Amino acid sequence: MKISELEIKGAYILELEPINDNRGFFARKFCKKELKEKIGINFEICQANVSYNKKKGTIRGLHYQKSPYEETKIISCVKGKIFDVVLDLRENSPTYLQWYGVELSENNFKMLIIPKGCAHGFQSLEDDTILNYFVDQYFTPSADSGYKYNDPAFNIKWPINNTIIISDKDLNAKDFKE
Repeated sequence: MKISELEIKGAYILELEPINDNRGFFARKFCKKELKEKIGINFEICQANVSYNKKKGTIRGLHYQKSPYEETKIISCVKGKIFDVVLDLRENSPTYLQWYGVELSENNFKMLIIPKGCAHGFQSLEDDTILNYFVDQYFTPSADSGYKYNDPAFNIKWPINNTIIISDKDLNAKDFKE
């Protein structure tokens, strides 16, 4: 795996390093030992989740779990294409309230590591988009939280501004200033 650190501390892009032949390619998608040795993340998969999104323009997020149940997530898009966002909510971080967005797709094979203390959201850029999540914490309903996808405190530049599809829960999420 090729690992690239992002502006938000603890957030990384993981890229496959394919071994190609006439059949296609083979690549390692996850290696606990490599993440520990290269970037100091001791990632233990507790849950593997899938998100299917029927329509282009669907937004999910901005989600996070409150302390002490914060999650590290590794996100990949296995079908279609998304704009994936990590938002830094760690008050002691130099990138507090900053966000980073990246396109993940079935064709670029990139993955995004969302560190503990950060929120996650994405927008599907194609119909019938599927994501895989590896998560290092069990989901805890009492710790579930989030902010509005369009909160002016964050000013996230979503690629699709018309025809947005969003759940009532996400639409009615709190504003950061609340």
